[in-house]
Amino acid sequence: MTPFLQLIFVLTIILFASKLAGYLTTRLGQPAVLGELLVGLLLGPSLIDLTHLVFITDRHLSEVVAEFGEIGVLVLMFLAGLELHFSELTRNTRVAAFSGILGVLTPVGLGILAGEMFGYSFDNAAFIGLTLGATSVSISAQTLMELKVLRSRVGLGLLGAAVFDDILVILLLSTFLALSGGGSALDILLVLLKMIGFLSLSAAFGLWVLPKLSRRISNMPISQGILTFSLIIMMVYGLAAELIGGMAAITGTFLAGLMFARTPEKSQIEPGLRSLAYSFFVPIFFVNIGLSVDTHTLNLNALWLMLVISTFAILGKVIGCGLGAKLGGFNWLESLQLGIGMISRGEVGLIVASIGLAEGYINETVFSAIVGMVLITTLLTPPLLRASFRKVTVSSPAPVQE
Repeated sequence: MTPFLQLIFVLTIILFASKLAGYLTTRLGQPAVLGELLVGLLLGPSLIDLTHLVFITDRHLSEVVAEFGEIGVLVLMFLAGLELHFSELTRNTRVAAFSGILGVLTPVGLGILAGEMFGYSFDNAAFIGLTLGATSVSISAQTLMELKVLRSRVGLGLLGAAVFDDILVILLLSTFLALSGGGSALDILLVLLKMIGFLSLSAAFGLWVLPKLSRRISNMPISQGILTFSLIIMMVYGLAAELIGGMAAITGTFLAGLMFARTPEKSQIEPGLRSLAYSFFVPIFFVNIGLSVDTHTLNLNALWLMLVISTFAILGKVIGCGLGAKLGGFNWLESLQLGIGMISRGEVGLIVASIGLAEGYINETVFSAIVGMVLITTLLTPPLLRASFRKVTVSSPAPVQE
């Protein structure tokens, strides 16, 4: 088969398997995203190794599938922002700030403790802590959308906390790399200024320029012009978040969705984008998380470390984010729900760990343990989150904390 036919074959298997697995898990009372994650694990190098079958000769195929998946997570977070209103999120900043900050510092501290327990140097232990501090909120956002509680107090607090989490993890990572590499306080200040610059520019453009452009483009005789425009802005925000702010691209696309949520054109954008996302890109993203994990790399030397840091990773987010939410005014159940929603490390944890491996701060054994931790936290989050909302019914957006 030609490389193109190989791509079509792999995408066909991924899409069919993801929808079948999602259907089966919903029949079992679990979120569809859990089935998509599990089927990705089965199709990946842990069992079938779909992108490296004997008749697959294109060695770049797995990279192409992964890039489709990255588009999927960008669209997913854009849709999450599109479902909210900027005023709803800003009124919930106290919970978001407390949860985001404590939800990073607590697991980072526990990660350092785990590294020290296993006899690693402080630099190695610190990097283990940084991987535990990261959060991938895309898994939780999808689960909350399935449960129709994304606009509840917990959903709003979760998304706000994720923004604070992203900023703080990047600051801590940049500080660590600068200090260990002989950098100065000026380097750290530059990172902070870049973040402030990106957030200021994105807010200014979204509040004052975007509504006018959206209105003008929606009135033009262009087929699906406003939908295409929204995709362009989504990708520009994602690029700007990475290149200007030094932040994750998903933070940028989430902010882009928030800005479009303020415009009358939202009703034109959302149906088309939702169909495009959930029929193609988003299933590939969730399956690709499993495709990127090889459980054969989890050697026995890494097993105990994996179990310890996985336990600390879960407790760190539940306790840290939960306590932050409680301090912000949530009740105990809401605090627990928010803490559970922040457990997943997903692709963000793998990115931080890959930086540590490339820079020599962690070895292959530690990296294998972190991969196992990422897998465990990512798979546990959807069923735990669903269980925590089992007796909660939200028919309309709940009032947010002032």
